[in-house]
Amino acid sequence: MKLNKTILAAALSLLASGAALADITIGVSLPLTGPASGLGIPVNQQMKLWPATIGGEKIKLVILDDATDPTNGVKNAKRFVTEDKVDIIIGSVATPVAIPMADVAAESKTVQLSLSPIQLAPGKDGWSFRMPQSNPVMAHAILTLMKKQGVKTVGFLGYTDAYGESWLKDFTAEAAKSGIKVIATERFARSDTSVTGQALKLVAAKPDAMLIVASGSGAAMPHMAVVERGYKGKIYQTHAAASRDLMRVGGKAVEGAYVVSGPAVIAEQLPETHPSKKVAIDFVQKYEAAYGVGSRNQFAGHGYDAELVLEKIIPVALKKAKPGTPEFRAALRDAMENIGRTVVAHGVLNWTKDDHWGYTNETGVMLKVVNGDWKVE
Repeated sequence: MKLNKTILAAALSLLASGAALADITIGVSLPLTGPASGLGIPVNQQMKLWPATIGGEKIKLVILDDATDPTNGVKNAKRFVTEDKVDIIIGSVATPVAIPMADVAAESKTVQLSLSPIQLAPGKDGWSFRMPQSNPVMAHAILTLMKKQGVKTVGFLGYTDAYGESWLKDFTAEAAKSGIKVIATERFARSDTSVTGQALKLVAAKPDAMLIVASGSGAAMPHMAVVERGYKGKIYQTHAAASRDLMRVGGKAVEGAYVVSGPAVIAEQLPETHPSKKVAIDFVQKYEAAYGVGSRNQFAGHGYDAELVLEKIIPVALKKAKPGTPEFRAALRDAMENIGRTVVAHGVLNWTKDDHWGYTNETGVMLKVVNGDWKVE
């Protein structure tokens, strides 16, 4: 009888231990192929550097390629919640893919860490949080420099999709507050290989500056087109272009370009007083030790910051529920909405119940391409 009790106690102990050590499953949808692969691949590389455990629990990553296709992104998200029973969804880096994924996250009540600055209708982002900075925050940095340089008029050349349209809307509104006017607007698809017609129209409008809204290596083509059509004014790019792919593809044509970025890209050039300097340098050193000097970029930085967020919220959620349950997913969201001031490589986050963006206007850093490298302005 005593032996049976001992065996029973051991079994109960083993079951309790097994429950405590349940994997935390994270579904990740990234464009590892397709037009936005230059953004997704660095995130995937950064995730290979993640620890095996967080908060004492094993982390299981299920990484799928969405090929920069919204249909694939939704398919991946549905698989995550129905088959893989994930606790968290991460992705996508491509805005048109991440937006419909948010619907799946909301329906399944699963936290989505979007790696793109997705614009969602009011009340639709209850389960979605953004790792990248918002367009208005980054537009603030661009417009501050434009004002300093005496820019009064801007030509806009951007994607036809959600990323381009949201930037046009947000930038136009912020620019008006600064007395700067968008006088010409042209668009193009991510898959386009030429924007000659659009470039000619914009150059003819003679704006003081151009704002190009594109991503990764795809940001080089429209930039080169404007330069080749004789434009001599200042050319600005958004944080989706804060990758060395811009310089690799654009070459001399992108010399002198202004690119807004999170602080992670130029960690060493940050002043000692910058809150992100220490964290950003840690990201850069670890990433470049694995992938080579100069391999850092905006998107790998988001992958690093996602890990920092998880290291803060997972231990909090584990105090309330076990992984693999609706209660745990809800506890993760609560922890994120009460995360408090959190320093990451790309700035300072402070999500709240009413703000799933988190970054402040101090976040954006203006870079200039000088001799094929970044220089802080």
